[in-house]
Amino acid sequence: MTKIFKQLGRHWAACLAVVALLIVQAYCDLSLPDYTSKIVDTGIQQGGIESPVPDTVRSTTLQALELLMSEDDAALADEAYSDPDADGVRTLNPDADTAALENAFTTPDVVLYMAAAKNAATAAGTTDTVVPTAYDLDAVATQLAAASKAPGAREMLQSQLTDGLAQLDETVADSLSSQAMLLVALEYDAQGIAHDVQMSYLLRTGGQMLALTLLMVAVAVAVGFIASRVSAAIGRDLRRDVFRTVVGYSNAEIEKFSTASLITRTTNDIQQVQFVCVILLRMVAYAPILGIGGIMHVASGNTGLEWIIFVAVAALLALIAVLMNVAMPKFKQMQVLVDRLNLVSREILTGIMPIRAFSREEFEEKRFDRANTDLMKTQLFTNRTMVAMMPFMTLIMNGTSLLIVWFGGKAMDLGNMQVGEMIAFITYTMQIVMSFLMLSMVAVMLPRAGVAADRIDEVIKTPSTIHDPAAPKALPADGTHGVVAFHDVSFRYPGSDEDALEHISFTARPGETTAIIGSTGCGKSTLLNLIPRFYDVTEGSVTIDGVDVRDMTQAQLHDELGYVPQKGVLFSGTITSNLKFGGDHITDADAEQAAEIAQATEFISAKPEGFDSPIAQGGSNVSGGQKQRLSIARAIAKHPQIYLFDDSFSALDYKTDVALRRALKAKTDNATVIIVAQRISTVLHANQILVLDEGCLVGKGTHAQLMESCPAYQEIARSQLSQKELNLQKEGE
Repeated sequence: MTKIFKQLGRHWAACLAVVALLIVQAYCDLSLPDYTSKIVDTGIQQGGIESPVPDTVRSTTLQALELLMSEDDAALADEAYSDPDADGVRTLNPDADTAALENAFTTPDVVLYMAAAKNAATAAGTTDTVVPTAYDLDAVATQLAAASKAPGAREMLQSQLTDGLAQLDETVADSLSSQAMLLVALEYDAQGIAHDVQMSYLLRTGGQMLALTLLMVAVAVAVGFIASRVSAAIGRDLRRDVFRTVVGYSNAEIEKFSTASLITRTTNDIQQVQFVCVILLRMVAYAPILGIGGIMHVASGNTGLEWIIFVAVAALLALIAVLMNVAMPKFKQMQVLVDRLNLVSREILTGIMPIRAFSREEFEEKRFDRANTDLMKTQLFTNRTMVAMMPFMTLIMNGTSLLIVWFGGKAMDLGNMQVGEMIAFITYTMQIVMSFLMLSMVAVMLPRAGVAADRIDEVIKTPSTIHDPAAPKALPADGTHGVVAFHDVSFRYPGSDEDALEHISFTARPGETTAIIGSTGCGKSTLLNLIPRFYDVTEGSVTIDGVDVRDMTQAQLHDELGYVPQKGVLFSGTITSNLKFGGDHITDADAEQAAEIAQATEFISAKPEGFDSPIAQGGSNVSGGQKQRLSIARAIAKHPQIYLFDDSFSALDYKTDVALRRALKAKTDNATVIIVAQRISTVLHANQILVLDEGCLVGKGTHAQLMESCPAYQEIARSQLSQKELNLQKEGE
């Protein structure tokens, strides 16, 4: 987890921008339920009327309301409105004290409306509640105007009104207060503007909702864009860091991790981290903001249903805890199983020809099927666990909605809640539950990404055992270059109990060819790999011109070497790009000359595009012999001081082998040549032949000297050359 947040910390500015945008998005998201409540309660149920103070009022209605007010409130109301127009309508001044006016108008609005309703019921000859009309309002206003002419009428009305309100309990008083808007609606209807007022409110509030929605969409798009760029940058940086680290690894580190595992870590594991980084920025950062904002909105209300949210959140957390304990161990196993599947796949695809040759297809299919099935079972278990979460989540959310509707319906029946308030409460509750749901989904993804991050970090933090010295030494500026010397060298592979090479000492000089021969597994390639520092010696030292190779930078060391591996390796591109692989200093003429020396010109010329002919990945479109000749030509084109051939002539026929070595001899007169070989014919004319047996140097000298003094060499020679060839060589001596 900390490693993932550390990666996000590198892009702190973008993360802060995302958080700021998410706050804006959450504000918009949390504001929309309030607007929905306003549209339902105010826009539809109250006809778009927001205040008990009418924006326009007829003089007769205002006079009736003022009779129900105290003298101070009546004076305040009269001053708040303009003079009557031609229709007798007065307009509320823009600078009027709305808060004070609401206190003054609320009770008179309710009383006047109830009086109009009573008048309507009397006219209809019923005791049931009847919705009054503008005619009823005018009739009551006229009656009040006539009654007000009597001495002490205002004081009597005020006294009766005060006594009546004092007898009402708080619940009934609140219920009556909600009817204040009905008088304003009735007044607007009398003026003929009720529909216009309602539509104006709906359009204004709906427009604000649309603006908030568009802003929320724009912010969400911006968050997605920034989060995607940040996660892509993190993936790019991790791949770059892993690749740079792996390229600097020695063979020991490559073998420790395995190629299949390194590929998995560079691809699948980094994709896991990259995906989770997007989720963290878009969901984890948003969920707390949305949840806290929803809780604040709910707490600021007075619904009395807050306990339902706590019940829902508790049930949700309990469910998440159970699922996490069940699924978490399987997530940690999954990456290991992916590694195993990649390893098996790589082995099968690489060795497809031997598999067919030995008719082992069925066996390998079963081996692959076992690895594939193990991964499938683990994935099915985790997927089923996650799928099982959704029905329970749905049950919790629907159960929560049911509780809100049930208890909210009772609250509305008592007059404590309106329909819009209940809708908004349900919405806020779902937002709070969804925020916890988002966190739970991320909590499921994070462990797997955490494992992937640990595996990536393990690669990046594993140092190479081969590294450049703090104070590198330079090769001598004068004198002969290319003298390679082994000084009592011993080497042991990491984790091994025995030395692969023991006490090897020899010197290879410029202008000479040093050949290394011996039985399979005796350490020939291991010895050669110590020169370019693919491994470092365990004891002793390897020097070039008297400088220990460990005291040189790897770049400086490799500039001196032309290395041809045992298995020819080509890279996708063209023949020319492969021949110039040694550096930008190699010209077309150098490449063509190297190809001619390596006996590759003939088959290159036979291709329609010549040196520009494409080379497929791994050199799969050329034969083994052609691949080996191009690898040799690549080393020659570099013009190194030291040539290292690791059994590089094994795929060549004898004729090509002889022609190549003859041309190579002419080219490398002033260079040091070290050849690992299996065939006597390859090393026959070497200036110095080293004979290895089980990691020990058992013979050193020319062919003639070794035929006299080295039984191991004699055995190899007799196994490869006929008695006639041996006699001819002896006579030639």
